[in-house]
Amino acid sequence: MHTRWISRLLPAATNTRPTEWSRAAIGVSLGTLLSVWVCSLFFGLPVAMHLIGPLGASAVLLFAVSSGALAQPWSIMGGYLCATLVSLAVAHFFGRNLDSACLAVGLALIVMCLLRCLHPPAGALALLVVLADPDSASLGWGLLAPVMLAAACMLVAALAYNNLTRVRYPKKTPEPNPVAPQVAGDPGITAQDLQQALEQMDAFIDVTPEDLEQLIRASEHYARRRSIGEVLAQAR
Repeated sequence: MHTRWISRLLPAATNTRPTEWSRAAIGVSLGTLLSVWVCSLFFGLPVAMHLIGPLGASAVLLFAVSSGALAQPWSIMGGYLCATLVSLAVAHFFGRNLDSACLAVGLALIVMCLLRCLHPPAGALALLVVLADPDSASLGWGLLAPVMLAAACMLVAALAYNNLTRVRYPKKTPEPNPVAPQVAGDPGITAQDLQQALEQMDAFIDVTPEDLEQLIRASEHYARRRSIGEVLAQAR
């Protein structure tokens, strides 16, 4: 019982090679450097450095797990936009204090969910916008400009670097698979079935129905190959 509980705390095995870790690490470093550097050119280093935490977290998503639903272009741009606007409004009406910051991150989450642009680093951004340093706070509503500039630079870096290193980004929505003939008694799994299953789980899952469908189709393909191989082996 205790062994099973402890095993749940252990990390699951990753399905990536060390070469992919290195590729992503270089991208994270370059993307963060570019975003902070460009932002500092227009708004000063203190403002740019104030945003470095969320930018670093976004870089991990965009370069290391670029196929995830939370790492797509609308997620980072929409997430940063929602978090900044919500936080600036909260700071305007309730002041810059810890309570306001916690309220801002909660409200930003709701808005991001409504607009389908959930991006976890935007939660950190919401806190930073409310609890801004003097240089950033002095910009007022103008703080939206450096935030969106930094986010745009990060996105451009991800688009360029990922595709140059043969990682397709943004995630392409696959073409619908032709309907395969169904075996009697086997209804098969459709995209609609996957969507309904994801909705029934009622939880945040960083995978798109299209990715999940591709994974299931590939698993079915290898299962059929294995089954045919076993049949041929028995026939011998």
